[in-house]
Amino acid sequence: MRRLIQLCALSMLLMGLSGCSYLFYPHAKEFAAKAKGATGVETLINLTNMMEGGAKAARAGKGYDQALNDLHNQFHALDDNLCCVEKAVQAQPAYALAVTHNKELWAIFKRVWKFKEDQPQREQHLDLFAAEVKELRDTLQRLK
Repeated sequence: MRRLIQLCALSMLLMGLSGCSYLFYPHAKEFAAKAKGATGVETLINLTNMMEGGAKAARAGKGYDQALNDLHNQFHALDDNLCCVEKAVQAQPAYALAVTHNKELWAIFKRVWKFKEDQPQREQHLDLFAAEVKELRDTLQRLK
């Protein structure tokens, strides 16, 4: 029993230190590397551009296909890099709005995931996701 508790504690520590997304979604790190900009905000803007294209590509699919997998990993890359912007940027009110947009994207993506097999619902939620990504990108532009 003690060994099991130690194993669980070690697992939680590793997930906390390495970032859960890169442990469970290793391709998120690849998308983050592709989107790397000169600043943290530029990286986030590049990721939103990727995500908007990913949402459009995922509309036509069904189930957990490659396009939805890519969008999922892009989203995790954005979420992981949102906290990596400079401290001066994080102090701006527009950054707080960007964090709110990110939370809204999570709620929408959960609905996309729920309806990934139901084509009309999937398309509608992906359209809503893309619209929210555009709003996030507009907010990030103000942070530049």
